[in-house]
Amino acid sequence: MAQIPVSLLTLVAGIFVTAFSVWMGQHHTLLPLQASEQAPLVDGFFNIMFTIAIVLFLVVEGTILIFLVKYRRRPGDDTDGVPVKGSFALEVFWTAIPSIIVIGLGIYSVDVYGRMGGLESGNHQHGAQVAQMPGTAIAATLGDGSGNESITKAPEIGIGASPTEQVKAADLEVNVTGMQFAWLFNYPASGVNAGELHVPVGADVQLNIAATDVIHSLWVPQFRIKQDAIPGMTTRLRFVATKPGTYPIVCTELCGGYHGSMRSQIVVETADEFANWLKESQIAENNADSSTTVAMNPANLSNSQFLSPYTQKMGVNAATLAQIQE
Repeated sequence: MAQIPVSLLTLVAGIFVTAFSVWMGQHHTLLPLQASEQAPLVDGFFNIMFTIAIVLFLVVEGTILIFLVKYRRRPGDDTDGVPVKGSFALEVFWTAIPSIIVIGLGIYSVDVYGRMGGLESGNHQHGAQVAQMPGTAIAATLGDGSGNESITKAPEIGIGASPTEQVKAADLEVNVTGMQFAWLFNYPASGVNAGELHVPVGADVQLNIAATDVIHSLWVPQFRIKQDAIPGMTTRLRFVATKPGTYPIVCTELCGGYHGSMRSQIVVETADEFANWLKESQIAENNADSSTTVAMNPANLSNSQFLSPYTQKMGVNAATLAQIQE
């Protein structure tokens, strides 16, 4: 019986491994729902990396299993193994192939980052102005074309507009503040403050993100976007939500003992629903009793103000409390 050539077996195995890896790379269920325009870009890059990982896994582990069987020690065979020395061609092969893969993935990742707006400087305004960021001394001096070098501008950090949207202002701008251990969302155009983020579906949204204490990181898994909140400067994150729904917002930067509970949510709704929510929130804030204190620093309270909520539990009346303070 004629033996099948090794080259033919290698070709067949290569075809099978490639087909299986490509299929797995496109049909896995490892990622959550795509709910933004940025998500398909990130998923496309992930699928390529996952496909390559499957190929490498099958080739390496398959070779190990074949060698375990083919070159296993037979009973009664006490001879030495075949003296195999290094192969220059093999060394070049397994050095060149990974190098090409890494360079290709690097170029692809930069392209994805650019299409998401990560390479966009974001500030195209001209004229004498100073953009200040509290707590940072980083700035750049720009000319206005007339020899006047008086324009000082701090750099913008984060994901900006895509190349096709660079000259267009965002449809909605929201100021986001991260603190231990909560997210606060402010809508400067309407004066609304909220503990969750509401955006209309299909709108170009820009988040201006800051932190009051330590570094936090705002991550929306379904949008495939993440941006750090850094004390002393403002970062930005721009996206377009494509599917209505409620999605989690997670802090992915270890920020303290309650880091795991620093969560909020983003509500993507139709334009009419968003307009109604904004109107209701404005009415609620305008009707809020300004004399009611939501939160107060205990250091600003007098002794009687601080102790008064506990007097009933302690069985102490107001007169006794006054005597104790004296």
